[in-house]
Amino acid sequence: MTGTLYGLGVGPGDPELLTLKAHRILTACPVVAYPAPDTGESFARSVVAGYLSPYQVEIPIVVPMRVERFPAAEVYDRAADEIAGQLDAGRDVAVVCEGDPFFYGSFMYLFERLGPRYRTEIVPGVSSVMASAAALQRPLAARNDVLTVIPGPLRDAEMETRILNSDALAIMKVGRHFARIRKLIDKLGLLDVAGYCERVSLGDEKILPLESVTADTAPYFSMILIYKGAEDWIRALPAGGGQHAD
Repeated sequence: MTGTLYGLGVGPGDPELLTLKAHRILTACPVVAYPAPDTGESFARSVVAGYLSPYQVEIPIVVPMRVERFPAAEVYDRAADEIAGQLDAGRDVAVVCEGDPFFYGSFMYLFERLGPRYRTEIVPGVSSVMASAAALQRPLAARNDVLTVIPGPLRDAEMETRILNSDALAIMKVGRHFARIRKLIDKLGLLDVAGYCERVSLGDEKILPLESVTADTAPYFSMILIYKGAEDWIRALPAGGGQHAD
C-alpha cells in the first residue's frame, strides 16, 4: 500500500498559528518536505522546526530565488519523483507550505504531479491576507463588499482597474514593486485608507498606515490592505494597538 501525501498550510510565520490538525499530521509523518531557497534556510521549515523529530526524513525542495525565469517545472518534477519514491515505499509524506497550500502556495505544483496518483489530503492554513487584517485590526470586508487580491507584479494599468472596481483589496508580493504601487495608490487618492503590513506574526513585524511608510523598498513578506467600501467605520485605520513599527 502506498503512503498518503499531505499538503500542510503552516501559516504566515508564527508557529502557534499552525492548526491542531496540521500539527498532528506533521509530527506523525515519517517524511517531511518543504520549499527551500538555494541559499539560506527554508522559511516554511523554520515555522515548524520546533515540531520536527530527528527521526523524520527531510526533503528540501530547492527553488532558486531569482528575478529572472528559471526551469521551475524541472524543480517540481525532481521533487515529485523523490516524494513518489517515499510514497511508493508506503511512507506518508507531509509537504509544508507557507500560508495556505492552495493560495499562491508552491504545493499546488506538487499536487498537479502527484495528486492523481496518490491519496492526498490538503490541510488549509492561515493565509497572510487574514493574518495581516488581524494585525492591522481592521476588517477586510463586510456585508456585500467585493474583496480583490492583487499580485504586486501586475502592471499599473490592470492594477488600477482592479482597484477602482473593488471595495476592498489585498495587494500581495509587494517587495521590489513597493514604490511603484504606493505611487499608484497615492495617485488614486487612497493613501489614507491603506494599511502596510510587513512580516506579519514574526518578531520584526511592522504594521503602519501606508502614508507613514518612508522607505521606498519593502521585503518580499509585505502586503498592502485597502478598504474603500460602504462601511465608513472600517475605512478608518485603528488609532491604537494595530499600528506599530517595532
